[in-house]
Amino acid sequence: MSRVGKLPIKLAANTQVKIENGQIVVKGPKGELKQAMHPQVMINITPEEVKVTVKDATDKKQCALWGLYRNLINNMVLGVNEGFSKKLEFKGVGYKAQVGGNKVVMSLGYSHTIDFMLPAGITAAVEGNFITLSGIDKQLVGEKAAQLRRLRLPEPYKGKGIKYDEEVIRRKAGKTAASK
Repeated sequence: MSRVGKLPIKLAANTQVKIENGQIVVKGPKGELKQAMHPQVMINITPEEVKVTVKDATDKKQCALWGLYRNLINNMVLGVNEGFSKKLEFKGVGYKAQVGGNKVVMSLGYSHTIDFMLPAGITAAVEGNFITLSGIDKQLVGEKAAQLRRLRLPEPYKGKGIKYDEEVIRRKAGKTAASK
């Protein structure tokens, strides 16, 4: 039995969940999300909550799918109601960023600027040394934040680079001259 899968998903008053063409569709005030369904996962939808079940609760693969789809649907419900955001901090001499339409233009210590394109549904905001990516799809927000971080990974000696706001970079001491 999946401990996560057994938990019901509470729905807000303005959220609609339905199944169309083998996909689960969640609509809310911020938008609409779709997710393909696995054939062994069953969903019971009531006006107040959604419950996820599987055909055979003793099979390990189906238990894994049970918890997975419960969390995917829960993230969809949270996304269309509240949204998700990731905050990144950039440190370094001359590091700066600005948002222009659907792209973020950054100077990250290279000889050229970097244009980071944002997909539809993701917005960016820059305030000081912080970039905040927001959207309704948790997976897409996390993936774009990871791609942005990969442009200049944080290094442990001077602490330069792009890191998540809550991330702690373990600093290292530099080389020292050999004592005689």
